[in-house]
Amino acid sequence: MTEKTTHFGFETVPEAEKAGRVQGVFGSVASKYDVMNDAMSFGIHRIWKDAMMDWLAPRPGQKLLDVAGGTGDISFRFLKRAGAGHATVLDLTEPMLIEGRKRAEAEHLGASLDWVVGDAMALPFEDNTFDVYTISFGIRNVTRPADALAEAFRVLRPGGRLMVLEFSQIPNDLMQKVYDLYSFNIIPRMGQAIAGDRESYQYLVESIRQFPDQETFLQMVRAAGFENAKYRNLSMGIACLHSGWKL
Repeated sequence: MTEKTTHFGFETVPEAEKAGRVQGVFGSVASKYDVMNDAMSFGIHRIWKDAMMDWLAPRPGQKLLDVAGGTGDISFRFLKRAGAGHATVLDLTEPMLIEGRKRAEAEHLGASLDWVVGDAMALPFEDNTFDVYTISFGIRNVTRPADALAEAFRVLRPGGRLMVLEFSQIPNDLMQKVYDLYSFNIIPRMGQAIAGDRESYQYLVESIRQFPDQETFLQMVRAAGFENAKYRNLSMGIACLHSGWKL
């Protein structure tokens, strides 16, 4: 039987290896992850995450599952917008969750948050548990994104909402070339300078190029069972928000 393979950046690897490699990347950069996000995007990732919250419009009392939630950035925003609610941050990489827990304690949000080490493709939760499922800049690191979307559908309550924020493709070829020049030449150097880790950021840039474009991913969201699925480009398509409902 042929072993199933997937991509890890531009490299082809056995499917069984990918999660461990992704864990290695994020374990390596955990303590500098938030600083690097600001540096790489000139702080624009904050605007994208605010746009996500604007479209999501969190309501008091909602239960959020934030998958690949890392240091809790989305969960903190969600809880502040909702006013009252609960967020569960799930991530494959424990060092990322440890950084997030430190932030939660500093911001006195600990009581509204749970931190769970787990896999997006096999969520350790009952069916119909959450009102909202978010995954930000995480689904491209999942070995089988379709499995993650199926799990999202399973754990959401009827009437629940999926929202995915991910890097995407710029519809303009010239702009895409300029962006690629920046991504491949500057970001790995920043990773070396700020996080002491060039290779992890080389992978992160390559993984963006391997991710499906907006329309292809929209079809994947629909195939998982989500209704009223649509997307919005951010910063000309450098990033994109996909939304869907479990009806």
